Amino acid sequence: MDIRRVEHPLVRHAAEALHAFNSRHPWSHNDHFHGWILSNLPRHRDMAIDVGCGQGGLVAQLADRFTHVRGTDRDAGMRAEAARRCAALSNVTIDDSQLDQLDGPVDLVTMVAVLHHLDIEQALTQIKRLLAPGGRFLVVGLAAPVSIRDTAWDLASAVTNPIIGLVKHPRPVSGGTQPPTFPVRDPELSFDELRSIVGRVMPGATMRRRLAFRHTICWTKPG
Repeated sequence: MDIRRVEHPLVRHAAEALHAFNSRHPWSHNDHFHGWILSNLPRHRDMAIDVGCGQGGLVAQLADRFTHVRGTDRDAGMRAEAARRCAALSNVTIDDSQLDQLDGPVDLVTMVAVLHHLDIEQALTQIKRLLAPGGRFLVVGLAAPVSIRDTAWDLASAVTNPIIGLVKHPRPVSGGTQPPTFPVRDPELSFDELRSIVGRVMPGATMRRRLAFRHTICWTKPG
């Protein structure tokens, strides 16, 4: 059950109040997990690819840690922003390559709020092809809330979201909610459905529910 779609008046009123508070203390759920990615990098750090790099924030951070970094994004506006952000980084390339157009081997592939936009099994298969032995795949993703456990995590995320926002952005902003700067799509698969696919294609992958309506996936290619 998606608590964000419940129509009961009390639930709707509470959701509207939370939304109003969150709008005054905004924070990026995706950028919040960059620290998790940076703390789980592979030992060998020659080439990294951030698929769906958006405005290039993660690419810029990876550039300090890898010999070469490539950011790819389908959206021309996002690529332009990423290119501007990384203009002074000589080891960064930004382009619109799709997974099946990329060549390996690479040491790291990252996706932040991207995997649910793709054919998941095909994407995971392509990433397996790209990664060098010992290379790592790190994902921050979204899943559809279906089970009671999913709903419990969504409730926990809804409750903690304003607290995190107050800590990260204590000074209220005016002007209301800003539209997202990147393409948005609701996930179709639940956490359990996604875990089944990931486990089949990438045996041994670690997948964990997180706050902020997110989950993480970590897989290291054997070898």
